[in-house]
Amino acid sequence: QVQLVESGGGLVQAGGSLRLSCAASGSITSINAMGWYRQAPGKQRDLVAVITSGGSTNYANSVKGRFTISRDNAKNTVYLQMNSLKPEDTAVYYCNFIGGPWSYWGQGTQVTVSS
Repeated sequence: QVQLVESGGGLVQAGGSLRLSCAASGSITSINAMGWYRQAPGKQRDLVAVITSGGSTNYANSVKGRFTISRDNAKNTVYLQMNSLKPEDTAVYYCNFIGGPWSYWGQGTQVTVSS
């Protein structure tokens, strides 16, 4: 059974940085895309960033220039480097792996940015 395990969330002051990691355990192959989403209280879950198997990336406008997504295919791991954090970045962050007909989600990690 595949599980995605996230780490790296926490409390940081505005302007600070955090690095999130998401690693897949279990047998998983042919990952087409890895992404990060976030959900703030009372709001819908929104895409933050995505990276394809070919290395193409796409970012939400609100994080462009501040966040960087990367992946280690050998380790089935995706990272999200978050710099210049703002209070509005506060949310639960979820990773998502997609391949063919399947999609897996992590359990979520809390990121809180204080002003």
